Amino acid sequence: MLKLYNTLSRKVEEFVPLNPPNVGMYICGPTVYDYFHIGNARTFIMADIIRRYLEYKGYNVKFVMNLTDIDDKIINKSIEEKTSASEVAKRYSEAFFEDIQRLRIKPATMYPRATANIDEILGMIKTLIANGAAYNVDGNVFYSVSSFKQYGKLSGKKIDELEVGARVEVMEEKQNPLDFALWKKSKEGEPFWTSEWGNGRPGWHIECSAMSCKHLGETFDIHAGGNDLIFPHHENEIAQSEAATRKPFVKYWLHFGFLNINKEKMSKSLGNFFTAREVLAKYSAEAIRLFLAQAHYRGPVDFNDELLDAADKGLEKLKNIQSTINSALIKNKSEGTNPEFDFQSFEKRFTDALDEDFNTPQAVAVIFDFVKEVNRTIADKDNLHLNFYIGVKNYLITTAANVLGIMSFDEKEEKQDSLLEHELIKVLIDLRLKAKSEKNFQLADEIRKKLDRLGITLKDTKEGTDYLKR
Repeated sequence: MLKLYNTLSRKVEEFVPLNPPNVGMYICGPTVYDYFHIGNARTFIMADIIRRYLEYKGYNVKFVMNLTDIDDKIINKSIEEKTSASEVAKRYSEAFFEDIQRLRIKPATMYPRATANIDEILGMIKTLIANGAAYNVDGNVFYSVSSFKQYGKLSGKKIDELEVGARVEVMEEKQNPLDFALWKKSKEGEPFWTSEWGNGRPGWHIECSAMSCKHLGETFDIHAGGNDLIFPHHENEIAQSEAATRKPFVKYWLHFGFLNINKEKMSKSLGNFFTAREVLAKYSAEAIRLFLAQAHYRGPVDFNDELLDAADKGLEKLKNIQSTINSALIKNKSEGTNPEFDFQSFEKRFTDALDEDFNTPQAVAVIFDFVKEVNRTIADKDNLHLNFYIGVKNYLITTAANVLGIMSFDEKEEKQDSLLEHELIKVLIDLRLKAKSEKNFQLADEIRKKLDRLGITLKDTKEGTDYLKR
């Protein structure tokens, strides 16, 4: 039974989708005015792992991630770079897709863009005005926060105690300083779309409501995002969506903890701001994913080189066992011992961990326990049946690769790399045999010692010399 923490109820709940086995999942994507930072990467990667695990459990996941391609930040960047807002959005959208692919994040079912859904946005705004939840002031349309009696139910904030937040524009036209823009009257030189209230562009919050309802329905299963979006963005999404549809908006809200750099908040002013592609220049996607999976998605993460180096070192254990498996598969020995190995218990431990609110740290620990037990079994047995290695590979593909994304099993690359490694080891074995036949025991012993230091143990038998990778 999968259980998850629902920000809305502030409780761990059993996951029961609205229309099983189908699951609708929405995540707030990037505002495409720059390269996304490593804090964003945490949100995208952890959402990816949750989506992968739901699919592992047999659900058909419709995974929707929006792209905000019109916004004040995009317009400001276009002015700074002396280009159009659409060109800025295009360039950084392309960079976004490049980076998530490198981070081994599965493509979403769809990536709706704000500028491609203006009709849906205008339709929802019109409904909100008709329902008395929004008002027009000289071409600017605002949502009336006081009209929604449940405002604050996600964040726990109370209207009468709220102060104007960082994303709330103070404007004289507003009836209440907490009211937020649904439609912004265009300024000279800015991109705009026509509407019955005049030329303008959508506010930030309304686009997510319009696009999620369009693609997932007026009520859907999971909405995810960073903790920083709980208020005001997600709170405003609930208010405007439920005021428009008169239905519950989302059943389960999932939020990801903050990422700090060396125990400080990431900030350009502090000089500790890193984009995902900057980190990818130093570390592999698998190392980054392993590092992030070793912390629970709801808790904070301290990001530093020492911890990433430790994750990179831990990854070597997975690479070593992968290399051992590939070597065994190439040898294709089917006459060896098929040991009793309890694969099912490891699979159960893995699922038990993730069923408890996606406890990835425990799931990672199970995988490393599995690798340790596999290595012990290999060391205890001289000759193992091919089926054992196939079982090991299938387990790692199912868990470490397909769910956590911390291993990669590219069959073509694996085969090429393993064949090359196998042939090189055979060359060294032949050189050693030749040295022994010429009574050059010093060279033969040196070859054996060097291979041993590389984790390759040679075994001399009546049939010849074989090798075992540790």
